[in-house]
Amino acid sequence: MNDRFLRALKREPVDRPPVWMMRQAGRYLPEYRAVRKKADFLTMCHTPELATEVTLQPVDILGVDAAIIFSDILVVPHAMGMDLTVDEGIGPQFSDPVRTMAELKRLRDVEPEDGLKYHLDALRMTRRALNGRVPLIGFAGAPWTLFAYMTEGKGTKSFSIAKKALFADPAFSHALLGKLADNVGRFLVAQAAAGAQALQVFDSWAGSLGPREYREFALPYMARTIKIAKTAGVPVIAFAPGAGWALGEIAEATGCDTLGVDWHTDASWARGVADATGRGIQGNLDPTTLYAAPATIKERTEAMLSAIDGPGYIANLGHGILPDIPVDHARMFIDTVQAWDSRAAHQRAMSAEAAR
Repeated sequence: MNDRFLRALKREPVDRPPVWMMRQAGRYLPEYRAVRKKADFLTMCHTPELATEVTLQPVDILGVDAAIIFSDILVVPHAMGMDLTVDEGIGPQFSDPVRTMAELKRLRDVEPEDGLKYHLDALRMTRRALNGRVPLIGFAGAPWTLFAYMTEGKGTKSFSIAKKALFADPAFSHALLGKLADNVGRFLVAQAAAGAQALQVFDSWAGSLGPREYREFALPYMARTIKIAKTAGVPVIAFAPGAGWALGEIAEATGCDTLGVDWHTDASWARGVADATGRGIQGNLDPTTLYAAPATIKERTEAMLSAIDGPGYIANLGHGILPDIPVDHARMFIDTVQAWDSRAAHQRAMSAEAAR
């Protein structure tokens, strides 16, 4: 078994960094688009056989070091009773946004083996199909990000409705965030029981909040979610793009094993935070780098590795891979990481330090 990913999550020595890509099962792959022609997005999420098929594609095609189950962060509010649609070119939408305490009360708590059984079945099926080739990652959205979608009713650039709720009705906001933290936490525990060997929590809209609001409305509920998830006994990655300034606080508050890092955050600085907090680190190549010529992708990837490689490092993009990235460019990123020698890099760093 290729267990570099699991060893890196424990900050154990590895010969090179493990590498995977967020959204690696996606539209940049022709094989994914072929499956997508047969079924809409939510049908793919709800059909374990299809979810398994596309989860395996980047493992088979690109040779990544971990698989992440194909699904969506919005399956939790959908299972709580919200009407979710995902339309091509429009994105996810809820026809019944939740904006008042009365509307919150209509949301049900989710029993994962009931309302999210299809997701857990996909994990079980994928784990069997992988047969130990690489580890399998489960995931979920953090409470603040789900809150933003649920109150806005769709994706947004301004977050005016979601942020209005924080300021105008903090009691409602804290109640919904707490409900989400508990439901997402239980869902993550269930994913581990179904075969996920690591878990990642995505707070995709963390960057929409200023420090004070982030510390009040996002970080405590991500921490509550992760503390529940940690009871499952598998490593947890916390990823809050746009909140790189808070990496140390995230490590302390959540108790996560690994800190995800976006491309806005300096790689060397992130390495320093990881070492100071005793955490692993994952990231952080700008996804648009993969539009560059292959030689440039190689050079930029090696520069990132030089700055950030060390104990507990997992190579990844600083956000999800974009749908029009050429497959060969994604492969260049993967191949460059897999050709990297962490031991030689460590020796070079030691020699440079001694020369000073």
